[in-house]
Amino acid sequence: MKFGDLEKSALQLNELYEQLEIKRWGRIWTTAELALGFVGDVGDLAKLVQANAGIRDIDDCKAKLGHELSDCLWSIIVIANKCSIDLEAEFVRNTRELAEYVSGELGK
Repeated sequence: MKFGDLEKSALQLNELYEQLEIKRWGRIWTTAELALGFVGDVGDLAKLVQANAGIRDIDDCKAKLGHELSDCLWSIIVIANKCSIDLEAEFVRNTRELAEYVSGELGK
């Protein structure tokens, strides 16, 4: 699956969530609220990474780790979209710049 397909899928799911939020709360989550939800997911992710490393007991941690990584990716894609960030372009630019920097440091 290409990034554009992931993005489309994430945004379609977000549209469904927004319909549910309106039904439940009368409004959609703000970008700040989405970011707070993401922070909670990152905390869950950290615990699952510990379990995967064998230093925390969580049943079925590998499946839960995959789920939580997917949740985090969904949040990042949705937040980037709501902030008008071209995440794919930023990722390409950032990784290229970091690779150049690290390669330069290794060459010293």
